[in-house]
Amino acid sequence: MVNRYRFFFILLSMVVFMSCQDEPMDDKAPISYVKAELAKLAPVELKCDISHLSESDRACLAKLIEAAKLIDQLFLLQVNPRNPELLSELRKVEDSTAQYYLDLFNIMFGPWNRIDRDKPFIKNASKPAGAGYYPLDMSKEEFEKAIKDKPDREKEFRSGFTAIQRIEGRLRAVPYHEAYKPLPQQVSKLLKEAAALTEDATLKKYLQLRAGAFLTDDYFESDTSWMDLAGDIEVVIGPYEVYEDELFNYKTAYEAFLCVVDHQESEKLMTVTRYLSEMESALPIPHQYKNMNRGLSSPIKVVQEIFSAGDTKAGVQTIAFNLPNDERVREAKGSKKVMLKNVAQAKFEKCWIPIVNTILAPTPLKHVSFDSYYNHILMHEMSHGLGPGLITMPDGSKMEVAKALKEVYTVIEECKADVLGILNMKFLMDKGVFSKEDEYSMYASYLGGMLRSIRFGIDEAHGGGVAIQFNYCFDKGAFKTYPDGKLDFDEEKILPTLTELANKILLFQARGDYKGAKEFIKKYRVMTPLMQKYVDMLKDIPIDIRPSYPIIKDIGK
Repeated sequence: MVNRYRFFFILLSMVVFMSCQDEPMDDKAPISYVKAELAKLAPVELKCDISHLSESDRACLAKLIEAAKLIDQLFLLQVNPRNPELLSELRKVEDSTAQYYLDLFNIMFGPWNRIDRDKPFIKNASKPAGAGYYPLDMSKEEFEKAIKDKPDREKEFRSGFTAIQRIEGRLRAVPYHEAYKPLPQQVSKLLKEAAALTEDATLKKYLQLRAGAFLTDDYFESDTSWMDLAGDIEVVIGPYEVYEDELFNYKTAYEAFLCVVDHQESEKLMTVTRYLSEMESALPIPHQYKNMNRGLSSPIKVVQEIFSAGDTKAGVQTIAFNLPNDERVREAKGSKKVMLKNVAQAKFEKCWIPIVNTILAPTPLKHVSFDSYYNHILMHEMSHGLGPGLITMPDGSKMEVAKALKEVYTVIEECKADVLGILNMKFLMDKGVFSKEDEYSMYASYLGGMLRSIRFGIDEAHGGGVAIQFNYCFDKGAFKTYPDGKLDFDEEKILPTLTELANKILLFQARGDYKGAKEFIKKYRVMTPLMQKYVDMLKDIPIDIRPSYPIIKDIGK
């Protein structure tokens, strides 16, 4: 049996990693802490029916699962290049508590607890703001100076598909397919093999193009092809979101979703896409800031998740996504919203219902519903595709909003999507798409779900965006509390307040107002005593789910 002192020396042997942090190395967090953090994630077996899939599609899925498992390895490297070594050492530890630390490491993709402000649970080293995308000792100033010294390198340095490395003492931008070789090559090979197996022409085309993209880091053509998937399998695999890069929000993280499509439910929701242009036109900002040039194709898929990997699986689980993020694709074809219904249902049952039962006043509590909860998820994702995208800066140059707002973009964007989600639900109620009778339920369900996101931590993009909404609505009197501490909302103030908030957020984006957005976040992304009180009230309720995927054992048989 290996005791805790051997565990300490195993970690001490990784001094190269720690020396970059300039911090002393501790042993590990108490086992009581690790067990408590694992208990915050309710175990769930995600199930779905794949009996209708053809033999060729099942064989294709088997290859895609192999590829997705490599995505886990790629993302682990992006979080920190030393992670694989640490994981290997953890697996060698044989004491009675080792599995708990290993489980939390695998969930968080590293030694930092994503649901507790990235607190280290194995060693006392702060998580680098730039994750593994940049040298650990690189500052923002050094990065900007490298571009200023050689302006022709700006595009590759700010690219979402390059890792910044220090080579012979100088910063260099290295394409992902080179920086993470040979993993992208292995993924590409598996995607080609999967493409050869499926009889679905749209899936075959996407997988062939995506296999090539893993070797070039040019994802435009395959992203465009992904918009056209029409079969029983919904798959996306590649680098997309920039949340892991908290230094600049430039660098994308590898992720994968493997899902089976619910065609009947998808067709019902496609009705919403007919109103995209009208929703853009109705945004509460001057017309010159509205993005009427984006493609109007916006397919919606309702799916059951079979397996996920990489960035999307780290810590908190995704219930829906809106891709691609490439503004060129959005301008040409729009974006696709994918709703992971089995994941949403699991979260609703395990996390959301216990929360609203604890914090909501009796009247709003009676009106909460899964449909309102689920429709807001839908409209949140739909709203990511609305509003300013490619903007004109004061100097006349063109720039994507994400680049203009830098590290504050993700918080602003998540806040925007939440608020516009409610405004667009109300818009569709007025159009008769959703029932007007559900308006009260919409607000009640919106309020009830806020604390679920805040519990993830307000420094995280989603939780931070919700904290802004929560505090802003209290500041304007749209939310209120009773002497018993229960939460309610003001029916007269809630819609005007959210409209006003949407105007502010959209103008930050439309004007590329980095300074204004940063000041606004500083004012409203605050853990107030009231907010902390509610977080404390929910301490015994799971924060999120911890999924397992039993169905993958049957695929390929």
